[in-house]
Amino acid sequence: MLAGRTGSKTDGEVRPRLGEVLGAYAAELFGQEIMETFVPVFPFVEADMDIWRSIMEEQISVFMPIYHFCGDENQDGEEADERLTLERILWEEAQEHATQEETNGQETPDEGTSPGEGETPDTDEKSLWSDLLLAENEAAAKKLGNQDFGTGASGGEVNEGEGTGNGLGEGTGENSEEIGGDLPQAPISFTDFIPHAQVSEVDLGGLKDYQTLVQSFYTIDSSTMIGSDQLDVDKLSSKDMSIDKSSDGPQILIYHTHSQEAFADSVNGDRSTTIVGVGDYLTQILTEVYGYQVLHHDGEYDVPSRDKAYSVALPAVTKLLEENPTIEVVIDLHRDAIDEKTHLVTEIDGRPTARFMFFNGLSRTRKTGNISYLYNANLDDNLAFSFQLQKKAMEYYPGLTRRIYLKAYRYNMHLRPRNLLIELGAQNNTVEEAMNACDPLAHILDMVLSGE
Repeated sequence: MLAGRTGSKTDGEVRPRLGEVLGAYAAELFGQEIMETFVPVFPFVEADMDIWRSIMEEQISVFMPIYHFCGDENQDGEEADERLTLERILWEEAQEHATQEETNGQETPDEGTSPGEGETPDTDEKSLWSDLLLAENEAAAKKLGNQDFGTGASGGEVNEGEGTGNGLGEGTGENSEEIGGDLPQAPISFTDFIPHAQVSEVDLGGLKDYQTLVQSFYTIDSSTMIGSDQLDVDKLSSKDMSIDKSSDGPQILIYHTHSQEAFADSVNGDRSTTIVGVGDYLTQILTEVYGYQVLHHDGEYDVPSRDKAYSVALPAVTKLLEENPTIEVVIDLHRDAIDEKTHLVTEIDGRPTARFMFFNGLSRTRKTGNISYLYNANLDDNLAFSFQLQKKAMEYYPGLTRRIYLKAYRYNMHLRPRNLLIELGAQNNTVEEAMNACDPLAHILDMVLSGE
C-alpha cells in the first residue's frame, strides 16, 4: 500500500491521499477482479489481526467500500465481536465470490437486473431500511428470550470448510438424544414405510404476527436479517408450489455441493454410505413410490477442497438445467456438522430417523444490506417452498424437522423458484438414521408438489 497516514491541505482543501487516488482509479478499472484477488487472502492473516485491522481501517474502504463500516464502530467495547463478524463476512464472501466462473469465463455481478421486492435502495433510504429490519429482528429476539434466534445455540459459528452448515448444535431439546448405546445396523426398505396421516394443523392466523412466525418456523443467523415484508404468512402460504408429474423429462434434480459428507458408520470409499447414497435412496423413493422423474447428479465439487464448492458447482448445475428444461425442483442435499454431544434423531414408527433442516440463503448481510452481485430473483419463491414443506412436516411428522435456517449468502439457490437446500442429519448420525429420513421427506415433498 502506497498511501500515507495523513492528507495535506492546499488552498484550504484536503488533498486526497495517494492511496485513495490510486485505489479509486484501480477500483474503477478492475472492480470485481480486485475483490476476487484480495478477499481470499483474509484467512491467512488472521493471526496478526491487530496489524491487519490497522491496515484495514485506513485502506480497505478504498478498495471495497462495502466494508467501510469497519472503521469506527467499536465504541461499545465489542471489538472482538466486530472482528469475528468481519472475519465471517470476508471468509464467506471469499467462498461465494472469489473464483466464480460461468461456462464462457468469469462470472460478473448480476448487473442490469431490476431489484426485487425488499431490495436495498441506493440512497440514504438504505440505512433506514436496514434499521427497520434490524429493529424487527431484535424485537423478535427480545420476545423469544432464550430461543435459538440469530446466533443459535453455539453462537452461529461457521462450520470448518462449510458454506451452509450453521453450527447450531440445535436438537438438544425435544426429539433429540444424547449419543450412547447400541447403534442400529441396517436401513429398512421404503416398502415398509406407510406415509402418516395428518396429526395436527398449523394455525396460519396465529402466524400473522412476525415474532410468532419467526419463533415457530425460523432460526436467523447473526450474519443476516429479514423483515415482515418477506416473512409474511399470507405470501409464504399462498404461492402455488405444485408441479405436473406428467411432463416429458425429469422434474426434479438432486445434487450435492458437498458430496464427501459421510455419517458415523459410513464405510471409507463406499459412496453408497455417504450423502450421495442418501440421494440415491431419496431418488428411488420419489421415482418408485410417488411417480416423479428424478435426475440424481453425483458430481464432486468439494474435491480436493470444499472451500469453493459452490462456485465450482454452479456452471455444472446450470448446464444440467439448460440440458433438462423440464426440471422444476432443485434439491441440494447436505449433511450438517454439529456438536458431537448432540444427536439429531427422532423415532418414526419404531425406526430411528435423522432429523433434517430446510435452509435458505438471503443474499443479504446485516452490515451491508443486499448483495447485488449475488442477486436471487427467486428468493421469495424459495422462502415459500421451504415454509410450505416445514408446515407439512409439522402437521404430519411433529419433531422431525429443525427450524428453517436463514443465512446471508446465496448458495446457488437462484437457479429455480423451487430450489431447496436440505441439511439431513449430521456427522454423528448413522447411515440407517439418514436413510430412514428419506421416507417422510419424500412424502412431505410430494404433498407440497402435488398441491395438497
